[in-house]
Amino acid sequence: MLRTTSFAASLLFLAAVSPAQNLDEKVNQILSDPAAQRAVFGIHVVEPATGRVVYARNAGIPMTPASNTKLLSTVLSIARLGPDYRFETRILTAKPPDSDGKITGDLRLVGGGDPTLSARDIPYKKGAIEGDPLKPLAELANKVVEAGVRIIDGDIIGDDTRWPWSPYPDGWTVDDTVWEYGAPVSALTLNDNALLLTIRPGRKPGETAEISLTPQVEYYTIHNTLKTHIGAPRSITVDRQPSSHVLLIGGTASPNGGAASQLIAIDDPAAFAAQAFAELLRARGVTIRGSARAAHRLPGQPYQVPTGVELAKRVSPPLLEILKVVNKVSQNLYAEIVLREVGFIKRSEGTADAAHEEMTEFLTSLGLDRKDFALADGSGLSRRTLATPTTFTTVLRYMHNSPWREAFRELLPIAGEDGTLNNRFRGYNDVTAIRAKTGSISHVAALSGYVGEDSGRRLAFSILVNDYTAPTSEIRAIVDKIAVAILEEGKR
Repeated sequence: MLRTTSFAASLLFLAAVSPAQNLDEKVNQILSDPAAQRAVFGIHVVEPATGRVVYARNAGIPMTPASNTKLLSTVLSIARLGPDYRFETRILTAKPPDSDGKITGDLRLVGGGDPTLSARDIPYKKGAIEGDPLKPLAELANKVVEAGVRIIDGDIIGDDTRWPWSPYPDGWTVDDTVWEYGAPVSALTLNDNALLLTIRPGRKPGETAEISLTPQVEYYTIHNTLKTHIGAPRSITVDRQPSSHVLLIGGTASPNGGAASQLIAIDDPAAFAAQAFAELLRARGVTIRGSARAAHRLPGQPYQVPTGVELAKRVSPPLLEILKVVNKVSQNLYAEIVLREVGFIKRSEGTADAAHEEMTEFLTSLGLDRKDFALADGSGLSRRTLATPTTFTTVLRYMHNSPWREAFRELLPIAGEDGTLNNRFRGYNDVTAIRAKTGSISHVAALSGYVGEDSGRRLAFSILVNDYTAPTSEIRAIVDKIAVAILEEGKR
């Protein structure tokens, strides 16, 4: 039974006494589209400054929210860690180098959860990612050399023990884990835990296709059976079995066909980072007598803070800039990382379970009922994650009335301009006042955020669509129409 004094209950009460007939008529007309008739729509629109409900349709039904889940993760991380929170990556040894520059023992690359060891622009910048993906790690390697290290008489260890090794949230499929969007979660993350696989068909019939990986780190073995034939259909396949270090490239392509590229997930990020760091050190003249390997902590094992002599350290950009990447481009791994870090900082355990306990406490403190949500991950890739439209408007209202109101709004994609809304809302004028997070997996489309530049007249909304069979482009067009109708309502 809902508590009558709760935040969520007050919203439901106001919904009964504050109908918005004009918007209701517009939405009904939009949903008369045949594509919408074979779908379930959940919609909730509120005035965040007052809590007045402007529109509600299936607002209390838990639905699959896809990447709208990232709104919950980013809000929780701001509330629990603070917008200026930073991650640290450290290089540790048992003893400093001796007079000959030799380290006796292992050199440890200690992950502190930083997701920004990559070429990605921070602060977020619209456009393709360019530059050297190993640059942040190369800068750490430079510092190690500057510290006088010339010989490492031991191993290079990629240490991600800050969080227990449990890389895949509940509900992620085996197919997801092959690709960058399903990259494993680790406290030591390099290049978004992914490699760019590029395949160029041969120039002549029968010629072997050219395969390359970026960054060029010796990690995966490639088994290439791609056939080049004149007139052959372009059908290139890429596969990797779970825990395998072999990429299987097959299929057919015509000679001189254009290159095909795909981001492939790294199955063990800490091992990959250790290998990359070893290669960078060797390129700088450092002799390594051991091997590159990972150090994991199994679930249930106690955490022991890595100690030793610190040779180098990297500090991440502030959390708020990282969260802009999460929401603008819908970066799954970053969302999972910030959620795990909340669990680590607030409950001394960087697990999904600890983070979800913290999330439950947070959401119920806003007046939501536990039955309003069931969260299995922090990114929305899991089919087991459910939440009501009211869950999202409640969280959006909380942020609107917080000190981070405008900063949080700036994290969201701008309609028709950037992020995952860059190519949406075509044909509409003056829609940049729509700032919203998208969500999309098979048969699911979502959009939740704010409309209106004037904070005093701004509306918060959530549109969740499940179980549709129409083309996704048609459903997105319907969602966009509803968002524009909400924007017009806010201008009245």
